[in-house]
Formats: sequence, C-alpha cells, structure tokens
Amino acid sequence: MKHARVGIIGCGNISGIYCQAAARYEQLNIVACADIDLPRAQARAREYHIERACTVDEILADERIDLIINLTIPQAHAEVSIRALEAGKHVYTEKPLAISFADGRRILDTARARGLRVGSAPDTFLGAGLQTGRKAVDDGLIGRPVAATAFMLGHGHEHWHPDPAFFYQRGAGPMFDMGPYYLTALIQLLGPIRRVTGATQTTFAQRVITSEPKRGETIQVEVPTHIAGVLEFASGAIATLVTSFDVWHAQVPLLEIYGSEGTLSLPDPNHFSGTVRVRRMDQPESQELAHIRPEVDNDRGIGAAEMLEAHEKGRSHRASGEVALHVLEAMEGFHLAAQSGRHYEMTTSCERSPLLPPVGL
Repeated sequence: MKHARVGIIGCGNISGIYCQAAARYEQLNIVACADIDLPRAQARAREYHIERACTVDEILADERIDLIINLTIPQAHAEVSIRALEAGKHVYTEKPLAISFADGRRILDTARARGLRVGSAPDTFLGAGLQTGRKAVDDGLIGRPVAATAFMLGHGHEHWHPDPAFFYQRGAGPMFDMGPYYLTALIQLLGPIRRVTGATQTTFAQRVITSEPKRGETIQVEVPTHIAGVLEFASGAIATLVTSFDVWHAQVPLLEIYGSEGTLSLPDPNHFSGTVRVRRMDQPESQELAHIRPEVDNDRGIGAAEMLEAHEKGRSHRASGEVALHVLEAMEGFHLAAQSGRHYEMTTSCERSPLLPPVGL
C-alpha cells in the first residue's frame, strides 16, 4: 500500500519523529493530524507541511484515511484505537498497546472482526542493532540461548520531559513505559514467554518536576516505580528484567543473551543502532559484529511503513498486535505475580518476526 493516506492522532512530544518518517518511507503519506488541543495539531501541521489539522472526530470521519497512527497518552490508547478500527481504518499505536490486557484483547478482537490490521511500537527491533543480534542468535554464534539479563535503570522523566505526570499514573511507570522495548527484544531473540513472576515497590510517593514548563509542580505517584521480573520462555531460556525510576546510577548490561557456547551483548533496545558484540566460549575477547541493516538513526515509523508494505503484499507484518498483546500480558503479569506471590501463567503466545531483508522492507 504505497503512499497510503495516514492520519496522526496525538501531536505531543513523540509525534515529530513520526512526521519525519514520512520523508524516509514512501508507504507513509501523512495527510492529517489531530489532537484534543487543536492549536497543538495546527502547530504540528505547519511544522511538517501536513495539509490538514483537525479534531479527533473529524479525522476519524475522513473516509480517505487508510491508517491512523495513535500517539496519544497510554491511558487513551485503547479508546482511540478502537474508535479508529470501528471507523474502518488500520491502526498503528505507540507502546504500550493498551494499559490493561483486557483492553488489548478488545483492540485485536475489534480488528479481526473488521478485517483490519493493528501494529504497535516498539519497532526498534527492526533497527540495525537488534536485527544484527537476532541473526547472531539464529546463526548459532552462542549456541543454544539459556538465559538473559535486561536492565532499564534510571530516575524517571520529571527531570527532562515537558509534561511528565502521566509517567507515574496507571498504565505507565517504568515497566509499562520502557518494558515494551526490552520485552519485545527478548521475544524476538528468544521466542514467546511461558510464565512470569515479579516483585514491585514504590520508593517515592511524590516527585517534583525540575523540567520546564512545569518546574516545581508535584506529581503524586500511583504506580510501582521499581519492578523486578523473571521470565521463563517456551524455549526453556530464563531471563531477568528490571525496570526502575528509582535508581540514580548503575553499571549493568542493558541486554545480554547467554548461550551454551558464548555471550551476546546487545545495545539499548530503545535505540535502532548500537554495538553488538559476541564472545564465544573459546575466545579471549569479544568481537564486534557488523550491522546487517542500514537503520542506525531514530527510525520510528518503520513499523508502520512495514505494516502497510505487508498489507499490500498479503503477508503478516512484523511489529504486530499479537506481539504487542503478548508483551502487554507479561507486563501485567509481573504486577499480578507481585500482588499474589505466585507465578503468572501466560495465556497468549506469538511468533518471532522474520528478519528484514538486507535492504528495503
């Protein structure tokens, strides 16, 4: 579906990156943008020469639009995605798919009932770094994957984000905000998850904003801000994932896969590039692997473009709703396991997405 007519709902901080993607991918032709704050949509339209800025109701009623890219805050993802699907449009949404597993199910059920596609960020696993790492696993460079570690440790968004309060509300926190990058990468490397367990805590009940324009305002924290999870994969591999907004400094690997014959060290899964290193059991030092894909910049939007390409060619797309739902269930599962003191058994599964070709989609 080349030059599909695309509408964006949600013109906040992340929308500029998606607007830039239209210049890189011929599949994306952004013709309209909407926001509950119409002047914000109008400003984005002027900045990126988008032909129309409008209300959410108007963009959903526009029968010319094929795909809605949903960039609203997480708490609105499900409502906006379902409304777009009911209006007959494909949907590609920012992560997470929804803020509850039940809502994620409703999104996919609505899409299936109408013969429409749902895609979801993150699409960083389609970048040069993680695609190279995936090929290393598939080629057996570290033997059989037996374990993994992943850490996202920081001190929250109130120090840099212009409007950080929603990161501490239901459906956010470090796991729902950043966990999708790490979980999607782990699933693409190791396959579907069988069960999870977790422990959570909220270290600071309040946060003070030090970024502009809301410097000095206080945020009431509603969600756990340090989550430690253990994942058991259907393949037998075991992974540890820790996400935190409570850590000032740390020296830990972002993402590593430990195999029966060596170790694979991977870059930040929030990025499209980064160094990939492998050290086999008989090597004195690790070796850097050459990237197998060209995406090394902030290529957010490749997932939406690839979904449209897949739709035109009648095949499955890679940044799929099924993967996003599996990720969402695992994230909710960590919290439920922490509350119950028991493992959470996954009810969904998904397929690892095929590697992209060396060039193109």
